[in-house]
Amino acid sequence: MTKYSEKFKLMLVREYQEGKLGYKLLAEKYGMKDSTPIKRWVKIHEKFGAEGLIKKNHKETYSTNFKLDVLRYMERTGSSEMATALHFGITNHSAIGPWKKAYLEGGAEALEKPKGRPPMSNKAKNKKSKKTLEKKELTNEQKLERENELLRLEVAYLKKLRAFQMDPEGYLQKHKQRYPSNSKNPSN
Repeated sequence: MTKYSEKFKLMLVREYQEGKLGYKLLAEKYGMKDSTPIKRWVKIHEKFGAEGLIKKNHKETYSTNFKLDVLRYMERTGSSEMATALHFGITNHSAIGPWKKAYLEGGAEALEKPKGRPPMSNKAKNKKSKKTLEKKELTNEQKLERENELLRLEVAYLKKLRAFQMDPEGYLQKHKQRYPSNSKNPSN
């Protein structure tokens, strides 16, 4: 899915509102595969203004009761996810789909579960920071061994590159991996 900047979205919405081009023609003009995003942006702009088109840095969290209200409204009215989102002031209509799926699979309890990993406890954070400090403190000998290994790898890479540059075909023939062919040879 292509991501579009807020400026681009606002520009297309304003161009649509001028009335010179419709959704499909705007999509064609700007090389978009589909006009659906433009329709969505126009609806969001009409409901929330330019602020609705701006991406939020944080994900909004909704209560279980709110999610249930949204799903019940959708079921009762037969509204689409987009129309329901606009009705409830949700700028990201795609959040409703996962709520619906979770509700159908696990009921109201499934909507209560927070998404993602639980926050780390202070003990776990302290252990993690101690481990990273221990890893960072390498001895001089370990640093030199690591540097040696990297230099060996670099030399090996440069040798192979030089061999390839001198004779690309011969190099490829020599290093070609042998796999049995799945294609059938035509018989005469």
